[in-house]
Amino acid sequence: MRKVLFFMPIILLACCCWTSQGEIFTSIGQMTDLVYTEKELVQSLKEYIKAEESKLAAIKSWASKLDALTRVSTSDPEGYLAHPVNAYKLMKRLNSEWSELETLVLQNPSDGFISNMSIHRQYFPDEEDATGAAKALMRLQDTYQLDSEAFSRGKLPGLHTNALLTVDDCFDMGKTAYNDADYYHAVLWLQQSLKQLDAGEEAVISKADILDYLSYSVYQMGDLPRAIELTRRLVAIDPKHDRAGGNLRYFERLLTKQLNEMNQTYQPPSEEPIQLGTYSRPKDHLPERETYEALCRGEGLQMNEARRSRLFCRYQDGKRNPRLLLKPMKEEDEWDSPHIVRYLEVLSHEEIEKIKELAKPRLARATVRDPKTGVLTTANYRVSKSAWLEAEDDVVIQRVNQRIEDITGLTVDTAELLQVANYGVGGQYEPHFDFSRRPFDSNLKKDEPDAFKRLGTGNRVATFLNYMSDVAAGGATVFPDFGAAIWPRKGTAVFWYNLFRSGEGDYRTRHAACPVLVGSKWVSNKWIHERGQEFRRPCGLTEVD
Repeated sequence: MRKVLFFMPIILLACCCWTSQGEIFTSIGQMTDLVYTEKELVQSLKEYIKAEESKLAAIKSWASKLDALTRVSTSDPEGYLAHPVNAYKLMKRLNSEWSELETLVLQNPSDGFISNMSIHRQYFPDEEDATGAAKALMRLQDTYQLDSEAFSRGKLPGLHTNALLTVDDCFDMGKTAYNDADYYHAVLWLQQSLKQLDAGEEAVISKADILDYLSYSVYQMGDLPRAIELTRRLVAIDPKHDRAGGNLRYFERLLTKQLNEMNQTYQPPSEEPIQLGTYSRPKDHLPERETYEALCRGEGLQMNEARRSRLFCRYQDGKRNPRLLLKPMKEEDEWDSPHIVRYLEVLSHEEIEKIKELAKPRLARATVRDPKTGVLTTANYRVSKSAWLEAEDDVVIQRVNQRIEDITGLTVDTAELLQVANYGVGGQYEPHFDFSRRPFDSNLKKDEPDAFKRLGTGNRVATFLNYMSDVAAGGATVFPDFGAAIWPRKGTAVFWYNLFRSGEGDYRTRHAACPVLVGSKWVSNKWIHERGQEFRRPCGLTEVD
């Protein structure tokens, strides 16, 4: 429990027992529209089926009536036609009634359904979105150390649903990774596909196809004995397979060569099934990957009793700001150095809904600045959708901007617009700095363009981050450098300085938005710039004050 700077028992209770009142498709906010679109298409499909059934019933009625007539007429054609009424009705049927039947058969009840599909198709996810969704599941799998079976059976931390993955779903996941030369994930998902197929689950994909992709992926992971065993299974199923025989001979020669060179004897492959941890995950571009992901799981936190004893909660009136005197903000320390604070009840439910309403039509894939060119571009390490809101858009935005200024004591006249972001399936922002690193900075391997030079407002001195939703699982803001994790709480906000008083960047503030495991994460943030803060946050005496 945080200590309080006041000494009255009543205030102690009030301070320490506060509760909050009151997102490829990378945004849950936009994906909810797809849910209703699919419902509308299902209704349209039902109407089409009903129309087809009605048409088929009419055709069956015709066929039944004409079948009875032709049985009589063909039993004695001359006798049948001897009756003038029969002769007339035959001429009439062939002249007009069969034409009516032809018209009925040619009617296409699917026109309405096809038209509805055509209208909505422009909003459908494309192949890139589908691939992005598959990679998002793999990202969650890595970050939260979930095996493929847990995903396949809908068993997520604190959640067990009927959202299951079939044999074919798992195969498609594996193939997506395979096509991206990501053999580590390909093996995990193809193995799960094979496991479910061996358990008797029905599938469109054949076992031979799964074994074909799986054996080659295992070979790429450097496990020749298991690759040989899987290829032998493939040959046994399909002796005439295009590649299996050649691959088997190649794998066997390669293994023999390796064993001779190492002076070892053949060891049969492990009978243990391939699972998370069987193979090492390849390293990537992010040096603090393991630390970052551990913090996302709530592991490796550097909070201890000594540090916790230095954290307090207090009422903040913005140095007697008139707008905060009667209702001061509730402020809690989240970390001591660098100092990170959380403010409670910053945004009301109504304000949050208005901000989301304004942002939803404008949501677009979030961008980052290319460190080489300074140009804004999308990146796989930032997966969310964002929108920028101006004070002129609504009185709520004006009010929020003013509130941020009152709380922080910093002017927002030179700040960036309020950015609203929605993180969807696996949405994340990998470790990054909010401030722009200076050209020729000793911490940089290469020169980095001054990203904010054209703005003329200096660097990003501080970040004010509003949490606009609770998140069922995942979605923490983590600081790998000093081992802190801050979890979203609707209506609260966190604040920290990115620069020392000297204007030098505080490299400890490198932070990340963890992937959302379950739920939808809405945030809005205000990046406050240096210009205008000269007398509000004057320089210190040293470089790191």
